[in-house]
Amino acid sequence: MQQANSGVAYILWCLCFFGICGGQRLYTGQIGIGLIYFFTIGFLGIGQLIDLALIPNMVDKRNLYLRGLHSNGTPSVNQSITLNIGDIPQLQQLQAIQLQAIQPQTLSTGSSMQKLLKAAKEHNGQLSLAQAAMYTELESEHLKELLQEATKIGYAEINNDPNTGAIRYHFDL
Repeated sequence: MQQANSGVAYILWCLCFFGICGGQRLYTGQIGIGLIYFFTIGFLGIGQLIDLALIPNMVDKRNLYLRGLHSNGTPSVNQSITLNIGDIPQLQQLQAIQLQAIQPQTLSTGSSMQKLLKAAKEHNGQLSLAQAAMYTELESEHLKELLQEATKIGYAEINNDPNTGAIRYHFDL
């Protein structure tokens, strides 16, 4: 799957020096505003200047959209998340968990999964990443793989805490 690249978007932005504005918007999938930029010379250059700061976010949104299109038919983690400006680090963490390939663990997954499920039962079916680490005593990478496996097989769903916005794993127990 081909992803958008910030470097390419910045190069397309530089085309404005030759009178071609909006290339970065077209590249990140914003066809309508890209055409408007093209015909208005980037809103008389103001929009082009603003885009210098917005390009990384536009590329991230485009890549997130492309990953959703090319998912394997499983429900997207991002469908249940409401994003706020302060959620960007959590979104990146979710993306890392979502994209990480499930590899066979040398540890006993069954016993780790049992510990995870027992911890979830003690906490009314809801765990944070820190709680899961505390109860399973797994290293970060193995814990992420275990939680991803739990979501893949339908044991858990990933949501945000409505009060704090923190990532929570909800188990159907």
